[in-house]
Amino acid sequence: MAGHSKWANIQHRKGRQDAKRGKIFTKLIKEITVAARLSGGDVTMNPRLRAAVAEAKEENMPADNITRAIKKGTGELEGVNYEEIRYEGYGINGAAIIIDCLTDNKQRAVADVRHALTKFGGNLGTDGSVAFMFKHCGSIIYEPGTSEDKVMEVALEAGAEDIVTDEDGSIEVITPPNDFIAIKEAMEAAGLKAVMAEVMMKPSVETVFTGDDAIKMQKILDALEDLDDVQDVYTTAVIED
Repeated sequence: MAGHSKWANIQHRKGRQDAKRGKIFTKLIKEITVAARLSGGDVTMNPRLRAAVAEAKEENMPADNITRAIKKGTGELEGVNYEEIRYEGYGINGAAIIIDCLTDNKQRAVADVRHALTKFGGNLGTDGSVAFMFKHCGSIIYEPGTSEDKVMEVALEAGAEDIVTDEDGSIEVITPPNDFIAIKEAMEAAGLKAVMAEVMMKPSVETVFTGDDAIKMQKILDALEDLDDVQDVYTTAVIED
């Protein structure tokens, strides 16, 4: 993308995530519970659960918390029955937004998402209205200065779909969703530590926002991410400082 630094945007996004650490355990427990409920409590047979548990360990979540969340998902312990819901909407200048929720109250979730969007100039869309602008995949990002040759060699050997080097020197490894953890672990075993790694809805197009529009768009994203029912927010907007 000409005109903006992908690395700067990654750092900006990471900074916003770090500022919301108070919610991270709650989100991870929800994700572990739902992953276990859908596909069982064996991490070796459940890629989604394996990814969630790995992230929880990286965040230093106590092992007992992880075990309880899995047991709640498999029904061994009583727990809340969360429902997965995806909402699609628009921000400033029609920027696409996907909002993934885990909730025990669908009416509350949609009302809160709609309010967060409309309060700051966005609006809720219909199912499928923006999803075609995103790809479900794993994304593993390395900071500028990382050996491109080494990343490419290890990633391709491990089964990555693509390796993209940005003009600013950052490197992104794209993986199939179910192979994300295996490829990430292969990269780590080779001494390559990512600055960000996640299974995500990756935008196929991006729109750079600056000035007042950037401030307005950021308010929408912050309002959505602050909602208790919201797990992840993805957008085609790139916010410039």
